[in-house]
Amino acid sequence: MTRWLLALAAALLLSPAAQAVDEEDLLPIDEAFALTAQASDRGRLEFTWQIADGYYLYKHRMGAEAQAGFTAAGPLVLPAGEAYTDEFFGDVETYRGSVTGTLDGRASADTVQVKVKYQGCADVGICYPPHTKLLTVALPAGAAAPAGGLITLDAPRGGNLLGNDAVNGASDGLPLPEAQAFGFEAIVDTPDRLLLRFTPAPGYYLYRDNTTVALDASGARAGAIAWPPSKSHYDEHFGDVQVYFDQVEAPLPVLRTDAGAMPATLTITFQGCQEEGICYPPMTRTVALQLPAGGTLASADARETPPARTSTPLWLALLLALGGGLILNLMPCVLPVLSLKALSLAQGGGQAKRQALWYTAGVLASFAVVGAIALALRQAGLALGWGFQLQQPGVIAALVLVMVAIGLSLSGVVTFGASLAGAGQKLTEKSGPAGDFFTGVLAVVVASPCTAPFMGTALAFAFGASPVVAILVFVFLGLGLALPFLLIGFVPALANRLPRPGAWMDTFKQALAFPMYLTAVWLLWVLAKQRGADAIGLVLVAAVVLALGLWWWEKARWRERLLPRLLAAALVAASLWAVVAVQRMPAPERAAAAETGVVAYSADALAQLRRDGRVVFVNMTADWCVTCKANEKTVLARDGFRTALDAAGAVYMKGDWTDVDPAITAFLESHGAVGVPLYVVYPRQGEPVVLPAVLTQATVEQALAEAAR
Repeated sequence: MTRWLLALAAALLLSPAAQAVDEEDLLPIDEAFALTAQASDRGRLEFTWQIADGYYLYKHRMGAEAQAGFTAAGPLVLPAGEAYTDEFFGDVETYRGSVTGTLDGRASADTVQVKVKYQGCADVGICYPPHTKLLTVALPAGAAAPAGGLITLDAPRGGNLLGNDAVNGASDGLPLPEAQAFGFEAIVDTPDRLLLRFTPAPGYYLYRDNTTVALDASGARAGAIAWPPSKSHYDEHFGDVQVYFDQVEAPLPVLRTDAGAMPATLTITFQGCQEEGICYPPMTRTVALQLPAGGTLASADARETPPARTSTPLWLALLLALGGGLILNLMPCVLPVLSLKALSLAQGGGQAKRQALWYTAGVLASFAVVGAIALALRQAGLALGWGFQLQQPGVIAALVLVMVAIGLSLSGVVTFGASLAGAGQKLTEKSGPAGDFFTGVLAVVVASPCTAPFMGTALAFAFGASPVVAILVFVFLGLGLALPFLLIGFVPALANRLPRPGAWMDTFKQALAFPMYLTAVWLLWVLAKQRGADAIGLVLVAAVVLALGLWWWEKARWRERLLPRLLAAALVAASLWAVVAVQRMPAPERAAAAETGVVAYSADALAQLRRDGRVVFVNMTADWCVTCKANEKTVLARDGFRTALDAAGAVYMKGDWTDVDPAITAFLESHGAVGVPLYVVYPRQGEPVVLPAVLTQATVEQALAEAAR
């Protein structure tokens, strides 16, 4: 009787509804969930729970483990339960009335000792702590043993909500109410920083990594908690984890977009345990705050960076940036534009050095500008990263029109100049450099959907460094992208290997129009994902108006009259209205992913899967990310990937970063990534593993196999 009163007291103290329920209203746990066991034969044990009316058991909290005399062939087998959405456990299955589970295996004695654990709740709003029983079951020896041949031994208290069955070493005291077991305060330290103070009671500890935080304010959001050093602790469910046994103070950066005074509400969820006792369900605290005026737009000091960012030396970051930019030349998103550069170099005319230098200037300037914009917007607290411009529908629409215009030029509808599309025409000194420079700009813009090897570490370093160092990293990325053409321009042996100008160039020029049209089609597909069919229709109309304006301009440029040229220019300008209109369009409701076996990313769902001890493969992707789509086509969409998931018992979770999503940006930042793709494998125990940006089947299979161990 003492044991069930102990469990009852713990449940009453921990339950928010405890104040409204009398102790006498709750049955002892052995009456609420009456357990009997028997052996139907020497290879099968059966466990039956008779569940009282108004009570239920959780399927995922039930288990049986043979202690002696029996070698189990697998876990406890239970029938399907009733689907239920639980406040703490999410989507679960429950049992009411009665349920029987079986444990198959091989007996080596006439009696078997089994440890059985289970957890349930009452409909009145109180849950029992996990309960453990040690059972000794008599096995039939040739003839069947009497039904119910069972000796029941209550195990010492010690189970917890996460399945830690501390059979030895029970705690003497009752569990404290959660407010006493884990004190929490949120203090405004500066306009740009809060101080979170956690105070576990003696004999209690707090998990470091089971904490989520959100700040609800009109002009500010929370950064990531800057945890101080923690203590390594072995947890039966999570394995090696980081915990705090004593009071801990952790700064929380406040990323502000408004420097004025403002009210704010901090919501934090965390979890902790009693040593040798129960683990509490996730606890949520809400604190009302007043952020003072005088804060600045989120400073670099307020934005903590993962250790991987600060541990990379500058020389290595620059070398990785150079290598990543060089590899970008091989990416499919860049090849159409590089074909233009190759065409202009092939026509030569002794201008290879000049063309290479102007092209390089365009690349370096564009990388510097893109880097500066990204840094400034992130400094302002916006959830942006590499490729951020393609999260903007207006940018997509503008690129569609640019690709159509270049395609029309290559097809001969309009002539912009040899550096962009012409062949066999001699340009003035003014138009040549401008065309080469613009080709470099365009190469950078279309390169942003791609993430090459080595780029991830370099960009993570850049976004965590000072602005001057960050821009230097972006410049080295551009230098890597421009390096092949610099070598061709300044190494005569390489330049001499280029094909000689000839009639073939006109045919080649016209053929290059089609990759440009296909690029425009791809961008329209991305836009459809972002803003739907109406946006596609609007941009297609704008493309037709643009084509008409360019055609009319080409016809009018050889005439003396000004009016036709003005009308043509007006048509071209009118087509740009679609860029503004598309940017202002609201995003349509995106239908839930129809992919079988794919779980949409959320921080809560991931945390729950980790608490359940599941292997999780997280894929952060975007529709505009060419590298992402290539990986999905060659690895993630194949049967081998699904086979590897099944073998590891892994959950496949996917996050879509096609549009700006602060939750996904926070996940990227937590792993030192500044863009997609990002692939992370969470093992059953231990730390997550980040996979390379370019996947292979062997890499994925090995990571999943190791995570399942």
